[in-house]
Parts: sequence; structure tokens; C-alpha cells
Amino acid sequence: MSELTKRMRDFTEERDWGRFHDPKSLALALVGEVGELAELLQWISAEDAVAHFAEPSRQARIGEELADVLLYLVRLADVLGVDLGAAAVSKLRDGATRFPPDEVRGVAPHRP
Repeated sequence: MSELTKRMRDFTEERDWGRFHDPKSLALALVGEVGELAELLQWISAEDAVAHFAEPSRQARIGEELADVLLYLVRLADVLGVDLGAAAVSKLRDGATRFPPDEVRGVAPHRP
């Protein structure tokens, strides 16, 4: 994750785009990219989605949108000083505690 963060930071600095990368603007750009990702999935049934995107050109297209989402997320975390890798590991650790496999296996989680 740190290599990706560094590469995004360098990419931004080389283009003098840092002044445009405030948290609000990055969050809005991230939402826009998530919208583009959602658009690719919008009219495909849940049952057919994996097979649909197994086709190489479709897989490449959705990969582009996933990468856009990831890159904006990485940049937003960097601007906010969040170690995204550490935050994700912490979140997984928390989830393992909150959702023990023996108690939730095969059951969709729900909020109380």
C-alpha cells in the first residue's frame, strides 16, 4: 500500500495537482468513480455478474473502474494522513471479533 501511496503522491506532484486534492474534492471524485463502477453493474443480475465480467474486455473495463476507485481512495487517505493498509488490517481484526465464524457462518450480518 505504501508503494501505491507514494506513486500517487508523485503522480500528483509531477502535475502540480496537489492544490486540487483537498479532502472534499477527492471524496467527491471517489463517489463519482464508484458511480461509474455501479453503472457497469446496474442492470446485471447478481447471479450473472461474475460470469459477465469474466469476458476479457468486460473484465478490463471493470478493472479500470476498480482501479480509479482505489487510486482516489489511496490519495484521499494520504491527504488525510491515514495509513490505509493499517486501517484496513485494524478493520479486519475488528470484524473477526465482531463476527466469529462459528456464530455467523452462512448468515448475512445485520445491524441491531
